[in-house]
Amino acid sequence: MGKRFDCSDPEQRADGLQEAAAAVRRGELVVLPTDTVYGIGADAFTPAAVTALLDAKGRGRDMPPPVLVGTVRAATALIDDMGAYGQDLIDAFWPGPLTLVCKANRALSWDLGDTKGTVAVRMPLDSVALELLKETGPMAVSSANRSGAPAATTAAEAEEQLGDAVAVYLDGGKTTDNTPSTILDLTTAVPRMLRRGAIPVEKLRGIIGYVATDD
Repeated sequence: MGKRFDCSDPEQRADGLQEAAAAVRRGELVVLPTDTVYGIGADAFTPAAVTALLDAKGRGRDMPPPVLVGTVRAATALIDDMGAYGQDLIDAFWPGPLTLVCKANRALSWDLGDTKGTVAVRMPLDSVALELLKETGPMAVSSANRSGAPAATTAAEAEEQLGDAVAVYLDGGKTTDNTPSTILDLTTAVPRMLRRGAIPVEKLRGIIGYVATDD
């Protein structure tokens, strides 16, 4: 059975972060709060752990998980090229609900699924998540729910859906905003919005000018 830690209690939070970091290093799955919804995470560099994450969600390799980082430096190590706008967007919106799709560093030995040489990376605005990510390094993190089911806004909802597949549940209380992160593709000459989310397109245009949308 996965262990659940109440992160509003300082002692449980410290123990939970320690246990979660150890679980990630062992290639196990953890559930963590983020600034959007709860996430299920695994070490991004352990292919078997990423496969277990996709299996727990009931997702295929054709839907590779995004990568969460605890520092901007960790993100830049994963990215081959963040294009003309990446740094300005990071300065403006990180940590926060903006996921950037960039060309991945080809020297990395990892397997997130069928990514076509790209990586979707984000630094979340949540103190529990950031503390864990600084300890573990980059984690593959997807919303903590079975594919097709509603995203979990509490650790209990995540546990209902994912059960024993997860080693450690970090309970950071109910997430206040279940709007997903905005996803922006920086791999083409013109940044393209792949998913509307918590950061509206007008705000993005305020920083970088033109953003392509599908409508």
